[in-house]
Amino acid sequence: MRASRGDSSRRLHEQRKEFHYVLQLDGEDERLLSEYQDVLGQGAARFAEIYYDFLFDNPATAEVLYAYERRGGNIGDLVRAHLNRLLALLRPEAGEGDGDIGARHCLHGVKPVWVIGAYRLYLSHLQKLVAELPDLDGERRQALQATLAKRVFLDMGLMLQGYVDALGEDLAASRDAALGQEAELTRLLDNLPGSLWSVDPARGSVLHANAAAIRACGRDAAGPLPMLAGVAEPDQSALQAAWTHACAGEAAALEVDFCPRGSETAQRCRLLLRPSLRRRKVVRVDLWLEPVETGEAAEPTAGDSAPVMDERSRLYDRLDQAIRACRRESDRQAVLMLIELDPFELVDPISGGPADEALRREVTLRLQGSLRESDTLVQLGADRFAVLMPSVEHGRLAAERVAGKLLECCKEPVWLDGEEHYLAGAIGVALFPDHGADADTLFARAERAAERARRSDAGFLIYSPQTENQPMPELQLSGQLRTALERNEFELHYQPKVGMLDGSLVGVEALLRWNHPHDGVVPPSRFLHLAEQSGMMAPITNWVLVTALRQCREWQAQGLRLPVSVNVSARSFQTPRLLERVEWALNEAGVSGESLEIEITEETLMADLDYGAQVLTRLGDLGVRVAVDDFGTGYSSLAYLRRLPIDTLKIDKSFMQAAPDSRADAAIVRSIIELGHNLGCTVVAEGVETPRAWSLLAALGCDAVQGYHVSGPLPRAGFADWLNAGAWSPPQ
Repeated sequence: MRASRGDSSRRLHEQRKEFHYVLQLDGEDERLLSEYQDVLGQGAARFAEIYYDFLFDNPATAEVLYAYERRGGNIGDLVRAHLNRLLALLRPEAGEGDGDIGARHCLHGVKPVWVIGAYRLYLSHLQKLVAELPDLDGERRQALQATLAKRVFLDMGLMLQGYVDALGEDLAASRDAALGQEAELTRLLDNLPGSLWSVDPARGSVLHANAAAIRACGRDAAGPLPMLAGVAEPDQSALQAAWTHACAGEAAALEVDFCPRGSETAQRCRLLLRPSLRRRKVVRVDLWLEPVETGEAAEPTAGDSAPVMDERSRLYDRLDQAIRACRRESDRQAVLMLIELDPFELVDPISGGPADEALRREVTLRLQGSLRESDTLVQLGADRFAVLMPSVEHGRLAAERVAGKLLECCKEPVWLDGEEHYLAGAIGVALFPDHGADADTLFARAERAAERARRSDAGFLIYSPQTENQPMPELQLSGQLRTALERNEFELHYQPKVGMLDGSLVGVEALLRWNHPHDGVVPPSRFLHLAEQSGMMAPITNWVLVTALRQCREWQAQGLRLPVSVNVSARSFQTPRLLERVEWALNEAGVSGESLEIEITEETLMADLDYGAQVLTRLGDLGVRVAVDDFGTGYSSLAYLRRLPIDTLKIDKSFMQAAPDSRADAAIVRSIIELGHNLGCTVVAEGVETPRAWSLLAALGCDAVQGYHVSGPLPRAGFADWLNAGAWSPPQ
């Protein structure tokens, strides 16, 4: 639990006093800052460019920013807030306001070392400005540089202290939550009617005993078998044998005559032994004792569970081998899939085992037929399977393809004794090294993904922390995506692009919308990431391409040659079938490649430059133009950009929101326009919402714009009305 605002304020005040004392900040420092604040502030635009390069040239910091954006945040706003905080250090009253900057860094996963790098960069920038100031004697120049260093250290120290305080509060909150959960679990176990012990097999000591177990054997009953003294002598050897099985990782069950402490009458009881494994090593054995007449049908014996344990061990061995191989070849990945099926309960339970076995054999054959020879298929339970793909180049793409095939092969009914039985289930996927560095972590995360996929009716899900924390409405959307195409619930809206010279219409961008039958219009930010995780991105991309190009053909028939831009996600861009899809859509719509522009982000291009260059070249061979979307928020290098056949740079809208009033953002926009023209590219600005933004872009030589100042995205009929009404005319 976070400290109250009053407590935080008092603590910050004390910390600031201590920092002032240690750094020897005094009134002379304040006077120096007041005197030179305006002069030093004139370098803000230059530092803004340096600061943006620093953030996006480092893949680690860039990934944190992109993750923030994927959670719904605005990268431009976040970066500008950090930048403005640094620039504000020149004010005499700096450091007297908000003191929880370190706590916010902790919340967003920003490592202190990255922020220290930004402070170092800013201090170097300020010291260089001071060194260039004219009419400043050596002693005063040295004093000003010392003041600036103290000011930077003050803010950096407060940031680090806030970070440490936030970690401490989170740790305390986690500890309190864990203690509360432990107490709740203890109460729950004490309410169970049977006796339960958890035993450490290595030490032979009892880790926990519930209230019923303490009543039956006493609080001080010794491990590893606390109930042994109460078990009739003829059954003790069987109990010892079952314990040996449990310590070897095999579940066991047996019946014994047991006499509780303080009683003279023995009772027939069932004893279950369940091992808990970590890295295939038994770390705990749970013992459950209950009277036979209150229990259910007998559990499997140790021998019955051995085949499943053998299969799990085989899977872990293969997974460990695959992990070691991938570490030797850094460009390879391992894919683990857990398949949770619902089918076997549909077989008549009265008919017994043969029908079950026939169904399992049929399912196994079908699943195996969808895999490579090098893949491993194991059965982990009655309706649970695992698939290991040990060495693949593009793990996510391979997982999507194979999971789709596995689900498809389960759709066909199974015929048993002349009756149809339908299979259903879900698949969870985890990838090495993306989702874990060892077999246990990968297995646990594949399990969680499978559980979420089952609950959301999504078919399959690839593990991600975001998916794990999604509320159920989002997961329900994931399942409903699979039928949205069939029900014709998707729609394209079109946003115009106009040229800066004469205001003429030069193109449109096609933007996807989902007309959900219950939730109304769902924006792509809510469902496209779900489409990627559930394997629906490919069919949705196909639909968008062919629908947009058919609309383009319709415009051409009306005498309007209007190229259409389509956004392509990183996943779609990286799939080898993208070019095939584009060519198919062009042929299906009956238009040439000049009718289409593909928009991709900087981040997508930078992921694999060689592959990206090949794809862009082949798109160019088809006549398709390529635009780099959200330009300015990534970490591109000029050397890389020159290698790529790019036609258009699109300035990210976050810059346009502040550029008319921000010298830093205006400087960045000017740099992007000049860079684009030097590369021979057309430059388009997104998010143009005001006449002032239009005027600024015109003065800077931008080629075209799109945004609400021209028009927002319009449905097909609305766009036609907009055209016919002549609703747009450029500023005079």
